[in-house]
This record gives sequence, structure tokens and C-alpha cells, in this order.
Amino acid sequence: MKTLAIIFITLFSASGIIAQNFDKHVSDARSAYESGNLENSRFSMEQALRELDILIGKEIIKLLPAKMGQLSAVVAEDQVTASGAAMGAGLFINRKYGADPKKADLQIMNNSPLLAGINALLAIPFLSGDANQKQVKIQGYKALIRTDKDEATGKVTHNLQVPFGNTLLTLHVTESSEAEIISFANLIPLSKISAFAQ
Repeated sequence: MKTLAIIFITLFSASGIIAQNFDKHVSDARSAYESGNLENSRFSMEQALRELDILIGKEIIKLLPAKMGQLSAVVAEDQVTASGAAMGAGLFINRKYGADPKKADLQIMNNSPLLAGINALLAIPFLSGDANQKQVKIQGYKALIRTDKDEATGKVTHNLQVPFGNTLLTLHVTESSEAEIISFANLIPLSKISAFAQ
């Protein structure tokens, strides 16, 4: 409980404008509830949760590495969005590294609709005959790695998906090796992200 309180204090001191929006939405929700307008109360609470997800996302993005190997983060293109509980998903973070032809794309999404399918695949002790897909472990978490080769150019791309809690991390690296994408993934502080994203 103390950890949750510390996270909330950090989040609200981190961004005064978003915190003010959060407070306004909570106040609107309370007023609507007290007047019996449950629809407006629910809408305002969803808005407050969306603001909270954005605050959490901004804290998570600070935890991401500035570089992955020789690829530098393209901070100007960072994205932090929140769809809110009504959409069935919440927080979405995207950070890019490098530029064509060698680049990496990192996405973090909580309540991802892909989680159930990936967890089901990871529960199978062997993947059914797909030589391009296998299980690996990243920082103690089971993960799914897929290798794709462009037949025309011969260039290899790797995709890594790591579910942890209710969050899915996806890392896509062009012109890469399996060892490289695993080393990149090990630079990401999954346990710290998990603490924020829950």
C-alpha cells in the first residue's frame, strides 16, 4: 500500500496540469453522483482514469533506455496515450530507436487484447511446428520470439513479445539477430515497469 501511495504522489507532483485535470474529473464525478446522474459520473471517472494512465505512461517512458546497442531513442516521436476503461485497454507507450534501415520499435500496452493468445502459446511446452517462432526467457518472464526473413532482400527481422501481469511489451527490430533483440530486451527494466503499469 505504501508503494502505491508513493507512486501516486510521484505521479501527481510530476505533472501539475494533468493532476489538475484528474482532480477536476474526480470532482465532476462526485458532483454528478451526488445529483443522481450516474452516466455523467461514470464518464468523469473514465476521464480521470485516462489522465492517470497518461501520468503513469510518462513515468514509465522515463525508465526506458536512451540507447539500445548503437540505436539511439527518437524521443521526439515518443507516444503516451490512454484509451480508458471503456475501450477495454488502457495505457499505450511507443518509443522508436534508430532509423531506416536499422531500427527498433518498442511498445508497451496494458490490458492488451493480445495477452490471452500469447499467454496461451507460452503455456504450450513446444510451439506446434513453427520453426520461425520459439519461447525464450527475458528477466525471468516467458516471452515469444518470431523471426521473419524477407525472401527478396534476405534481411532478417525479429519480434519479441513479453507478457507480464496485465501488460504486454512488444519489441520489433529490423536487420537483427535473435541474440541482439534479447540483449535489447534485457535493457528494459521490466519489474519497474510492471510496478507502474499494474
